[in-house]
Amino acid sequence: MEAYVLIQTEIGRVHHVLAELRGLPLVQRADDVTGPYDIIALLAGDTLEEIGHEVVQGIQVIEGVTRTLTCPLGHLRIDSMLPAQ
Repeated sequence: MEAYVLIQTEIGRVHHVLAELRGLPLVQRADDVTGPYDIIALLAGDTLEEIGHEVVQGIQVIEGVTRTLTCPLGHLRIDSMLPAQ
């Protein structure tokens, strides 16, 4: 299971938060972005519950994090939706 986590931070805290994020076990990648969120992180775990726990106990407690939005990946299989040929 994978999920993107969009993260807002306090002004001037992006680099601190990125450094902390990159040390968490489920974080596969974390990058700063522009727009309403400051950071996007890709997490991978065995279950959505495991990812949720990492968001609450690992990410949201990092000093400077003000808000998160978790977006689980659906892994939609397009080929299964196409008509048989």
